[in-house]
Amino acid sequence: MSTVSFAHTQSPFFKSLKTKVEAYFAANRLDRNGNARLLTKSAVQICCAVALYVVLVFFTPPVALALPLCVLLGLHLAFIGFNVMHEGGHQSFSKHRWLNTSAGYFLNVLGGNIYFWKIKHNINHHTYTNIEGMDSDIDVKPFMRLHTEQPRRWFHKFQYLYWVMLYGISYVVWVFYHDFEKYFTGHVAAGNAQKTLARKEHVVFWLTKVCYVAVYLAIPIWQTGWLAALIGFVVVTFVCGLAISVVFQLAHVVEGTDFPQPQAGSGRMEREWAVHQVVTTADFATHNRVLSWLLGGLNFQVEHHLFPRISHVHYPAINRLVKETCREHGVPYLEYPSMRKAFASHLAHIRKMGNA
Repeated sequence: MSTVSFAHTQSPFFKSLKTKVEAYFAANRLDRNGNARLLTKSAVQICCAVALYVVLVFFTPPVALALPLCVLLGLHLAFIGFNVMHEGGHQSFSKHRWLNTSAGYFLNVLGGNIYFWKIKHNINHHTYTNIEGMDSDIDVKPFMRLHTEQPRRWFHKFQYLYWVMLYGISYVVWVFYHDFEKYFTGHVAAGNAQKTLARKEHVVFWLTKVCYVAVYLAIPIWQTGWLAALIGFVVVTFVCGLAISVVFQLAHVVEGTDFPQPQAGSGRMEREWAVHQVVTTADFATHNRVLSWLLGGLNFQVEHHLFPRISHVHYPAINRLVKETCREHGVPYLEYPSMRKAFASHLAHIRKMGNA
C-alpha cells in the first residue's frame, strides 16, 4: 500500500471553504445529491443513445448518414459516462443508494467495470492527483510524457501530433486490455495491494464482457454484416475514447497545473490534501451552460475534487465560494475561460514535455 501521505491537520483554507459550502446548502435547504433536472437529463441522454443504436443496427441507414450517427452515438456514450456513471460512482447521483448503484453500473453497460473504477478513480486519482507512480490517470508511459518526472523518449517530440490516435483508442483498450489486466493480476491501481475479487465480482466481470461483445459487436454483425459493424464499432469507440480523454486532460494536464512529488524517504506531501487538489486541477468554461450540461459538470473539476460526493448540479454555486476562499487564503486557482483555450494549453503543455 502507498506510503504517500498528506498533513492530517486541516488547513484554514479547507475549513473555511467547507463552512461556506455547508452554509449554502443549509440556507437554500438543498440536498447535496442530484435533483429532478439530473434525472431528466440522464433519461434524455440514455434514450438518445438507445435510439441511435436501434437506428444504426436495425434500420441500417446509408453510409452518409450512418457515419455521423456513429459519431453521435460515441459522444452520447461519453455523456452517459460523465453524467450518469460518474455521479453514481461517487454516490452523488441520488440520495437513494440503489439509484446510485444502478447509475454506477452504467460503466459496465459501456463495457468497463465499476468495481475496478472505484478503486482506481475514487481512491487513487482523487487522493493522489497528479502524483507520479500513484495517479494511474497520468500514466501513459511509454507512449506519452505528461510531466517532468516521467522519462523522455525520442518519439515524445511528436506526441502533440499523435495524441489523437492514443486518446481515440483509449476506450477500447480500457475495455479489452486494462480491465483484463486488472482482473488476472489483481493489481487494480498503482500503490494498492493485490485485490482478491469476491464471487459476485467474478460473475459481474464476465457477464459484462460477454454482454458487451454481444451488444456492440455480435448483434450489429448479424444485422449489418461484419464490415459495416466493425467500421461502426471503430468510429463509436474512437469518438467516445477521444471525448473522455480530452475532458480528463483539460482538467489536469494543462499549463499551470502542478505535478508535485512526495519528499524522498518520508513520502510526505508538502501541501495538505485540499490545497493539493486545487493546484493539480483546472476548471474551464465554467460559464458555458451547454458544455456543463453535456459534460456533467466535469469542467468544474476543482469543485469536483474538493467535494466529490456533491452532485455537479451544485458546482456553479460552489465555484463562486471556491474562488472567493482561494483569494482569501492565497491559494492559486486555475481556470481557462473556454474549452478551446484549455485545449490549446493542453497541446502546448504536451509539446513542451515532448521537447524538454
